[in-house]
Amino acid sequence: MKPTATTINTIIVLFATLTSAIASSAPGDIDPSLTFNSGILVLAFAAFFALLVVVQVIPAVITLYTTIKAAAGSKSDTATSTAHK
Repeated sequence: MKPTATTINTIIVLFATLTSAIASSAPGDIDPSLTFNSGILVLAFAAFFALLVVVQVIPAVITLYTTIKAAAGSKSDTATSTAHK
């Protein structure tokens, strides 16, 4: 009962937050000249944060790969060591 209620509440909150984004404007009403007419400092600011994200993701992927590799290796080692006893 509890997981079902949690799922329904999550869906309700999701739709409640999306309604303002859906109703904001029609797809043809967006003027890209206002969006892409930013100065070089705004682009440098966005590039800096993109660089921060990439620098954070690279060690996370390496750690995840190493953890999965170690977990997969330890199970096969355990199976072979108990078989030889």
